[in-house]
Amino acid sequence: MTLAIVLAAGSPAASLPAGDGTALADRLAAQWRSAGVTDVRFAADLDELADLVGGSTGPVVVSGADLVAHTAVLRHLVTSPVGPTVALVLTDPPAGGRTTVREERGQVVDAGPAHRLDGEATGIFGGAVRVGRDDLPALVAAARAAATGRLADVAAGHGDGGPRVEPPGPAVDQVFTGLTAQGVLVFAQRVRLLVAHRVDDESGLSGARAAVAEVDEDRAELRLSVKEKDDFFTTYFVSTWSPYVTKAAARLGLSPTGVTMLSVAFAVAAAALFASGGRLALVTGGVLLYLGFVLDCVDGQLARYTRNFSAWGGWLDTMADRAKEYVVYAGLGWGATAAGVRYGWALAIAAMTLQTVRHMTDAWYGVLHDEAARRPKAVGTGGGGGIGDRLNAASTKVQADTGSLSYWLKRTVVFPIGERWALIAVAAALFNQRIALLAVLTWGVLAFAYTGALRTLRARWMWVPVLDTLDATLHRDDGPLAARLPVLRRPGPLVLAVLAAFGAGALLVTALLVGADAGWLRWAVPVALLMLLLGAAGAGAAHNGPLDWLVPAALRAAEYVFAIAVGVIGQAPAWLIFGYVFVLTLHHYDLVARLEKRQPAPPLHAATLGWEGRSVLLAVAAIAGIASIGMATLGIYLLVLFVASVVLAWFVRPARVPAGAGRSTTI
Repeated sequence: MTLAIVLAAGSPAASLPAGDGTALADRLAAQWRSAGVTDVRFAADLDELADLVGGSTGPVVVSGADLVAHTAVLRHLVTSPVGPTVALVLTDPPAGGRTTVREERGQVVDAGPAHRLDGEATGIFGGAVRVGRDDLPALVAAARAAATGRLADVAAGHGDGGPRVEPPGPAVDQVFTGLTAQGVLVFAQRVRLLVAHRVDDESGLSGARAAVAEVDEDRAELRLSVKEKDDFFTTYFVSTWSPYVTKAAARLGLSPTGVTMLSVAFAVAAAALFASGGRLALVTGGVLLYLGFVLDCVDGQLARYTRNFSAWGGWLDTMADRAKEYVVYAGLGWGATAAGVRYGWALAIAAMTLQTVRHMTDAWYGVLHDEAARRPKAVGTGGGGGIGDRLNAASTKVQADTGSLSYWLKRTVVFPIGERWALIAVAAALFNQRIALLAVLTWGVLAFAYTGALRTLRARWMWVPVLDTLDATLHRDDGPLAARLPVLRRPGPLVLAVLAAFGAGALLVTALLVGADAGWLRWAVPVALLMLLLGAAGAGAAHNGPLDWLVPAALRAAEYVFAIAVGVIGQAPAWLIFGYVFVLTLHHYDLVARLEKRQPAPPLHAATLGWEGRSVLLAVAAIAGIASIGMATLGIYLLVLFVASVVLAWFVRPARVPAGAGRSTTI
């Protein structure tokens, strides 16, 4: 249940006539109800606001009485999936003591009067903020401090400069400034295409109402369902017509989850056609793959258009994207092998492994950037600027130059999902499965090298210890064995993880060069395993190096390559090796999806044994000469655990939540 509190204190606009016989504050309260808020209250002063917030058990929306906006703007704030605490941010010029804000990567990293931000402001506070349940104590503290004129006190212990005395302003702005000063993670909700303004007098109210009336709210919402910044292929070959599909899906009453499942069905059909081979099947598969990607875009657009967000839907969308892409790789590998390509399955396994490790680096680099944005004063203290500083500035400049050649080159060279699916569809339709897989691998390797080099330089400049703020054991995917190994604090967890991957890679290369039928190879497995366990020995060491965000990806590479090497040495069928690594990717994408959606660990995570425990079991199976049996058994075990965790996390446990209890709507 969401509570909205309209704070009229210090707002001369509260009593202005709204044009329908009511005051502006009353009109705003009615809009909050239309936006989906279950309970709307008025607060005459900051003490009353603090009392109301203190008695709430769910999210709270606090707004001033001077906001004139489309109801859709308020609905977007109430239902925003980006995080628990979200603030409305406008592009209006600062006036009347209103708070200005500075944003990075969609987060409000600073807030205060315009003179203090000294030209770094990116917008002004829009007079409304939705505060998540966990942040309500900070909201109460900000309201109490503002009510007693001690707003600077709430900043004690935050930032480098100590408490800052802010000049007075509207009550809602004071509360928001106090909230951000406590280090609360606040996301920014921008207004695009729709209208929102803060007003002071009848002239401003008249102009704002006229601006609202000029915009078709439903048409604007449909256009807003398309991501503001997307990749080149998606922008020009999908989003130009996918909103019409989104509108039709909404009229048919389809849910975003239903569209996701349709997208999966199209991808599976395309994979089956790729596996069967033949020119007609390849062309048809390419068309179905394209249509499946359109539906993949539509599910998100439909969620934004209908405001139908859920944690389950967001998780399912993330997992489905990866699963159907790898099913397509399997279809291509199967088809290439059937067409006489000796290494068809090997190409599919390599493509899947490469893409997963890339995604792991993407996820953790995003966490690094978000952490750096929340601690802007710490950025650059270790690296001293230099090339990293220049690269950061250049990247920011290119990203701001929307639509330019450099902008599209930067977005395309990293090989995003739209470009991957387009390349697969075209290469398979015009050539064959082998060419499609080789194209994906070639572009993927180049993209990995490009992004890896630039991110390494920028990360050294940022010098932010990401894994110090998160559960390193969970996101490393360590098992019970890693917890019992001696801790090697030198040369550091990243070096140890890279050595683990190097040992696995050396074993695989040796097996491929000398042939799997060389009997002595079985006894090289323990040597590689010992090197692998060096990575586990770094689990207890501090992950505070500038590049330690690469540790999870390095460990994924080590486990996957070791499993592939064991499969090759044990002469397991290539499709079995692919299937085992595919199950591992599901497990690891589940961890990353939960990281991104701020969800706890999977219910049965401890039973997955950890990456090092699974590797030990595979090594034992290889030495015993039953690598295929061991890989199949362990793969089935992990798949059963994955399905059971999904059922427990999303169906059994939520069903036990008492009626009326708050539930996450993050997607």
